[in-house]
Amino acid sequence: MIGGATATGKSALAIALSQRLQGVILSADSRQVYREFDIGTAKPSARDRQQVPHYLIDICAPTETLTLAQYQRQAQDFIQTFHQKKTVPVLVGGTGLYIDAVVKGLRIPPVAPQPALRQQLADLGQCHCYALLKTLDPAAAQRIHPHDPVRTARALEVYYVTGQPMTALQGEAPPAYPVLYLALDSDPLTLERRIAQRTQAMLDAGFEGEVRHLVEKYGPELPLLQTLGYAEMLRHLQGEVSLATAQAEIVQHTRQFAKRQRTWFRNRAAVQWFDADAVDLVNRVWERLQEWARTIG
Repeated sequence: MIGGATATGKSALAIALSQRLQGVILSADSRQVYREFDIGTAKPSARDRQQVPHYLIDICAPTETLTLAQYQRQAQDFIQTFHQKKTVPVLVGGTGLYIDAVVKGLRIPPVAPQPALRQQLADLGQCHCYALLKTLDPAAAQRIHPHDPVRTARALEVYYVTGQPMTALQGEAPPAYPVLYLALDSDPLTLERRIAQRTQAMLDAGFEGEVRHLVEKYGPELPLLQTLGYAEMLRHLQGEVSLATAQAEIVQHTRQFAKRQRTWFRNRAAVQWFDADAVDLVNRVWERLQEWARTIG
């Protein structure tokens, strides 16, 4: 699997490796699972998907909520199917909890969605909900981005239904198959430049139009429109800030998010790190993959 902060080139590396392996890619991105949220989530292009089959993308409507347990179950089913076909699945993404759900086999609290409670939380607003989460389950708040209303609501939902923090109910049941856990990193200044370049590319690709369409179709209260990138662009469309300000805020908030991602992956002892800016990155990773394959027979 390939993890790491946003804008480090995980998708490009995954495609290159999957082509050599004749494998497939399983997305571990908590927003790419939703249809119509394309540009702002840096979803793989049609050309990318033609080069290598991608799974766990566009599997949920924007008005629905894909739970961690649902993602885990689908990912595990895909992995089992591809192993039976002798096809290598490459899990790639920056959503650490999705990755842990698969490679650690997280035991997820059996709490069904509570529509009424979720509506109450939505009415409170993400800022208030995240403040509640920091009080009720500080460990969960450390793992959840302040601009992620879906995961914030889920953690609160588990707490209010069970009376216990979500982190206290979780355990692990690691999979029987071996996992090579790779991650990409870049120095902060280079990563900031990458983020700025990607943000500009998003705007050039029509991100403003994408958000406008989503607002017109679903309304500005749609939870996904409160997430990174979309929230800033929504403020621009509502006349609160200029496009230049929205762009600067996206870069700033993405940089902050990337810092949290780096911390998350740094705390995973099994991760093997590679320089995202290395000229021969693909060959270096490929050599490590072959070495690992020989050790497991």
